[in-house]
This record gives sequence, structure tokens and C-alpha cells, in this order.
Amino acid sequence: MPEMPDQPADRPALRRAALGTADISFFVVSAAAPLTVMAGVAPVAILLGGIGAPAGYLLAGLTLAVFAVGFTTMSRHVRSGGAFYAYITRGLGKRVGIGAALLALIGYNGMEIGVYGLLGTTTADTAHALGGLDVPWLPVSLAGLALIWYGGFRSIDFGAKLLGVLLVAETGILVLLAGGVLLKGGAHGLSAGSFAPGAVLVPGTAAVLAFAFAAFTGFESTVIYRREARDPDRTIPRATYIAVAFLGLFYAFIVWTVIQAFGAREVLAAAAEDPGGLFFAAITTYVGPWAADLMHLFIVTSVIASLLAFHNAINRYALALAEEGVLPAALGRVHPRHRSPYLAGLAQTALGAVIVLAFALAGADPYQQLLLWVNTPGMIGLMALMLLAAIAVPVYFRRAAHTEGPWRTVVAPVTAAVLLAVAICLVVSKVDLFTMASTTVNTVLVALVPAVFLAGLGLAQRLKTHRPETYARFAAEPDAGTRAEDTQGEEPCPLPTPSSPEPASAPSTPPVPRPAR
Repeated sequence: MPEMPDQPADRPALRRAALGTADISFFVVSAAAPLTVMAGVAPVAILLGGIGAPAGYLLAGLTLAVFAVGFTTMSRHVRSGGAFYAYITRGLGKRVGIGAALLALIGYNGMEIGVYGLLGTTTADTAHALGGLDVPWLPVSLAGLALIWYGGFRSIDFGAKLLGVLLVAETGILVLLAGGVLLKGGAHGLSAGSFAPGAVLVPGTAAVLAFAFAAFTGFESTVIYRREARDPDRTIPRATYIAVAFLGLFYAFIVWTVIQAFGAREVLAAAAEDPGGLFFAAITTYVGPWAADLMHLFIVTSVIASLLAFHNAINRYALALAEEGVLPAALGRVHPRHRSPYLAGLAQTALGAVIVLAFALAGADPYQQLLLWVNTPGMIGLMALMLLAAIAVPVYFRRAAHTEGPWRTVVAPVTAAVLLAVAICLVVSKVDLFTMASTTVNTVLVALVPAVFLAGLGLAQRLKTHRPETYARFAAEPDAGTRAEDTQGEEPCPLPTPSSPEPASAPSTPPVPRPAR
């Protein structure tokens, strides 16, 4: 991204070529928190959708894989560090791009900050389940804020290694559960009935799809790490497809094995009786009580991994917007040793502390209010960003010189836009399942998303009027050239050509029912 006029050329920058495909995959899969999603959300999906629930995760994965086609194709042409908002700016103009930038900040912060409530409750539940201890949630959440700040302060490769270890732990315990069920043949033998049309085409499938789309939140953040990736034109697409494929197949497989653990009829009764304890009961039966104890511990580390992944993504968005001149320039400073956006991380941690303490002082429940009320608009906001990005892809390629085929530039992104619009409608129509709140609260939470976007449009107009230079260079390419084209009748926005040189620099946790103590 172009340097601000008052920035020295030798100013510390993000660490270049620090992340490979596996490292970026760890970040995005960790953001989705697979163990937390499975142990907490999947029982509710089974309860609502019956034994056809596994197919819902496959359908959501296929939809997002189609979205990834145009998304990753555009990543080879747009090299800005602004990820979503840069893509949207290229296709839909600066006003919409600035609105998307504000929506991205709110969306990613919502997805992270609410989860500090989940960290407090899962740690308290684990302490009670394993040692009979009653641990207050607030000190745990505040300690988590400090821990996540430190993880983001350290170098990006440190974070990648840490997330790799935590991800192996949380997926490993689920693989252990699945292995135990498969070796023992389940409750009544193994069956593929979950994928039969009669099991999938039921009224509850709409609710399952809403939960399934939420379970992938964070996978799209691969492009945020472009400046720190090795060979980003190859690494970013590979990491994106690996994340989508892994999550879709893994979610469907694990949910299917848990259904086999209880039996097609019995699993519904078990999920209704104790949704939070369903996975713990299964692993106790098929592996042993010691494995259930490990699962309790690994749910806590799963939440920590998700928080760290989102924290790093937020910091890089804030860094990019500070370099744009939209946010204070101080947030664009990079630590000279760790090469991390440390002031952006400090600001994000301070914001999280303020919100967590505000909910605590108000006497709010850390799960039903801090987690669910803060997470839900964040989740919807990120889905709205994906929809805008999908729309932006064919518009961009219609005007830019390129050699990409129509499948990547038109068919896939248009199909993804339609499917994502349907997915957003499903989530909004089932929002009460995510928030457990009144109609009034739900209306406010959903309305926050368009309100933030409209505020972003207002900010764009203000920048255009009072800071035209900042507005003009918004989302410019790192090697900003002179070629420009009009964007929907507004001021020109630089568009790269296929021959542009590569610059030297390069999840979600949806609401979960609390396990029984």
C-alpha cells in the first residue's frame, strides 16, 4: 500500500514471506473454532434438522467453495492489504468500499469481543466439571484479553506456530471420538441415512444451514495475510480452498459420527435432554472419561485459538486503514522487532476490555448477552461483506484487462452472490436461535449491520469533501500506477493489469449452548 506522505521510507513493516499455506490455514481454521462449533452448536443443529444435519455443513461448504473461486481469482489482481474492502472498492467504487471497511472493522471486532464471554463461561464450566471449582467469569475474560494481546504483539510466525499446536489438539480430540465410534460400529451399526434425500429435505434444514454458514466464519481472512505470505498468488488460494474443504468435510464427518454414536432415533432425545453434554457423553462411552476431561480442556484452548486468529485479522485491517489515512496514523506503526501492528493490537484490546467491563458492570450474562448479542451482528456483517465481494468480482473483471475464464469471473461469483443472499436471509430469519433474545433486541442487532454500512457511506462523503487526497488514494495498489477507470460514475479507481509486478511485501465462533456442569 502506498506510504503516507509523512512516513519515513525505512519505517518497520510487516514481516515478509513469513507465512506458508499451512500457516495461513491454521489462522483461518482456528478462527472457526472447530471443537467449540461441534461440541456446542452441532447438537442444536441435530435437534433442529434431525439426522440430515451433516448434509447442511456440506451444502454450506459447497456454497463457500463457489464463493472462493471468484474471491481467490481476484486476489491475484488486487494486492492491497485491505482485503475485503479493497476488492469491493475495485468493483463497486470508493464509497461502497469505505462502507465495507467500516463494516469489516465492526464485523471482525464483534466476532472476537463477544467470544471473551464464551472464554469466561467455558473456563468456569471446565473448572467446575474437572475440579468442582467455582471460577468467576470476568477475571478469566480479562486475563484472556491480556493473553491474546501478547499473542498478537509477538511475530506472526509465533502466532502461526501456537495456533498450529492448538488446532491439532482440538481437531485431534474430535478425531479420537470419531475413531472410537467407527471402531465400535456405533450404537446400531453404521448408516449413511443422514445423506438420504428424505433426511435432508425436511423443514429443519433451513435452520441447520443457518448454523452451518455461521460455523465457517473466518475462512475468508486468508487474503488479510497477503503481505506476510510466501508467494501469495499461490499461497492465498491454496489456504482458502484447504480451509473451506477441511471445515466442510470435517464438520459433516464429525456430526455424522456422533449421530452413529447414539443411533438415528436416540440422538434426537439425547440432544433434547442435554445439548451441551452430547459430545461429552459420546466420547465418554466410546473412548473413556479421560477423553471427556481432555475435551473440556481443549474447548477452552479452542476458544483461545479463535480469539487470537480474529485478533490478528483485526490488527491487519486496522493497520491497512491507518495507512490509508482513514484511521489514526499511530495505528499503522509496526513493532521494529516483532514486525507486528502492535499499537493496533493495543487499541483493539482496549476496546475489548471496555466492552467486556461494560457488560459486566451492567450485570449482563457473559454467554446469553456478551457472547450472543455481540457475536451475532458481527457474523451477519461478515456475511454481508462476502456478498458485496461476490458482487464486486464480475463488475471488476468486466472492466479490467485480464486473461481469466468466465467460470472464475462471472459464473462462480454470480452463483455465489445468489447463494450468499439466500444464506443471509436464512440467518436473519432464524436470528432468534442465535441470540435467544426478544424480537426488539433481535431487530436492533440485525439493524446494526446496515446502520454501520450507511455510516461508512457517510464517512466516505466526509472524506471526499474534507480530505480529498485521502479519499483519492483509498485502496490504491502498492505499485499504484496511472491507469484508472471510472467506478459506477464516480472518481477513477486504479486497476492493475495482469502484468503488474508482485510487490515485495506481502471463523467464528457462532453461539454455543453451555455444557452441563
